[in-house]
Amino acid sequence: MTTPANQAPTGGLTPHLTIRDKRAKDAIDFYGKAFGATEVVRQPADDGERLMHAHVHINGASLMMHDDFPEYTGSPAPEPAGTVLHLQVDDTDRWYGRAIEAGATSVMAPEDMFWGDRYAQVRDPFGHLWSIGNPLKGDGR
Repeated sequence: MTTPANQAPTGGLTPHLTIRDKRAKDAIDFYGKAFGATEVVRQPADDGERLMHAHVHINGASLMMHDDFPEYTGSPAPEPAGTVLHLQVDDTDRWYGRAIEAGATSVMAPEDMFWGDRYAQVRDPFGHLWSIGNPLKGDGR
């Protein structure tokens, strides 16, 4: 039996982000430009402005998101903090550069790390922190 394209894989862990300020549609566009995300599905809310659910694939994994709905939670979603989304990639410098070009802010430029990865961090325009890494090869990259 195959899993429908709009369904998350069973098992594993799928991050599900709350996007503030009615910008989930913008987030889908940004993740496409920055990380090569492909949209799987989006479900608009009844108000026509916000998304109640969206699902994209990035680097072989699922990411889900939705706009903030403070009318259901009692208050606006807090500023994102305490979570880092990590991308294990083939070329940290290329992925980092693409994210910066798409509008991410550099938190840590690519560097060779003691644990054996080339590693960088960016903050997306919606406040979420992303780390990007690839194992170092014999030439240091």
